Amino acid sequence: MNPKLQWLRNKMSSSDLEGLIISNPTNIKYLTNLDAEGILLLTRKENIFITDGRYIEQVHSVLTLFDEIIVYNIRDISQQDYENFFMYCENVGFEEDYVTYAQYKEYIRKYKINHLVETENVIEKQRMIKDEDEISNIKKACEITDNCFSHILDYIEPGKTEKEVANEIEKYYKLGTDGISFDTIVASGENTSMPHAVPTDRKIQEQDIITIDMGCKVNGYCSDMTRTFFVGGIPETIKKVYDLVLKNQNQVLQQMKDGVSTRMLAKMVENDFKLNGFDLIHGLGHGVGMEIHEQPYINSKSDTFLKENMVVTNEPGIYLPGKFGIRIEDTVQITKFGCISLTNSEKNYIII
Repeated sequence: MNPKLQWLRNKMSSSDLEGLIISNPTNIKYLTNLDAEGILLLTRKENIFITDGRYIEQVHSVLTLFDEIIVYNIRDISQQDYENFFMYCENVGFEEDYVTYAQYKEYIRKYKINHLVETENVIEKQRMIKDEDEISNIKKACEITDNCFSHILDYIEPGKTEKEVANEIEKYYKLGTDGISFDTIVASGENTSMPHAVPTDRKIQEQDIITIDMGCKVNGYCSDMTRTFFVGGIPETIKKVYDLVLKNQNQVLQQMKDGVSTRMLAKMVENDFKLNGFDLIHGLGHGVGMEIHEQPYINSKSDTFLKENMVVTNEPGIYLPGKFGIRIEDTVQITKFGCISLTNSEKNYIII
C-alpha cells in the first residue's frame, strides 16, 4: 500500500477511528499525488476516491495498483452506497479546520455516521516533517528564487513601476516552475511600511528603498524569500533599522535546530526589538511546503518545537507607517544540530 496511506491507517488505529473523510485538496495530494477534485475516504477495509467524470482518466493515469485506491465516479454512487461506506464504523474522523458546519451536517446525513470526530490536524502535523523528495523540490524552488532575484536586480531601474517589477518576476517563474507560490510583493518608498503591500503604479525613484517578497513552486512545493534593498545608497536613519533586522535574522539562523522552542525564538526577537523601540508586528516565521503558510507557526504564542527536516521561514521585520519598512526572509531546513538556509541571496546592504 501507498506508505503515506499506511501511516495514516496506523494513526487511525491508535486514535480509535474506524473511518476517515479527507476533503482538503492539499492533504489529498500529499497522500495520493492526485490533483483532481474529489474526496478521499478511508473505510474499514478500503481506500476510496470519489470524483466526477471530468477527472476519471486523469486519476487512473496517476494511481497504480500499489496505491490500493478504488476510484468511483460520483454519478454512479447511490444513497445506499454512501451509507454502506462507513457501515459498522463507530467513529469517523473529519478535517475540522477545513470542513464548514454545513458540510459537517451533510456528512452525517449522507454517510449515516454515528460519531463524526475531529482529527486535530493529524495530516498537517505529519506534513511538517519533509521527506527527501519534498526537500529536494523545495531546494530547487529556492535555487530558482535566488536566480530570479539576481535577474530582477539587473532589471530594476528608476522609472520602472512596482507592477512592472512584479510582472517580470512572474514572467521569469513561468520558465521551469509551476508558477508563483503566492502573490508577489513589490513595494517601494513609503509602501514598504505595509508588510503585505500590493504592487502599484508607483515608479521607483533614486534613493528609494525596495522590498520584494517572492517565491515559486516546483512539483507542488514552495519557496519564500524577502529582501530589502536600495537605489543609490542607504540613508543613515534607515541603516540602523536595517542592521537591527539583519542582526536578529542572523541570530535566529544560529539558534534554529532540532528541539528548539518556536516561542523562544520569537520572544528573543520581540525582546530585542522592544529594547530598541520597535515591535515585531507579525510572526517570526511559518512552515513551507505544499502551501506557502503551513504548520509550524513561529510566534510568541506557539508551543511547537522545531524538528529535523522541518522547513520554515525566518522573517523578522520592522515597519514605520508612512515612512518605510524592512523585512529579511529566508526559507530554512532544520537539521539535528543546526539549520541550512535554502535561499542564499545577498543580505548585506544590497545597493543598485
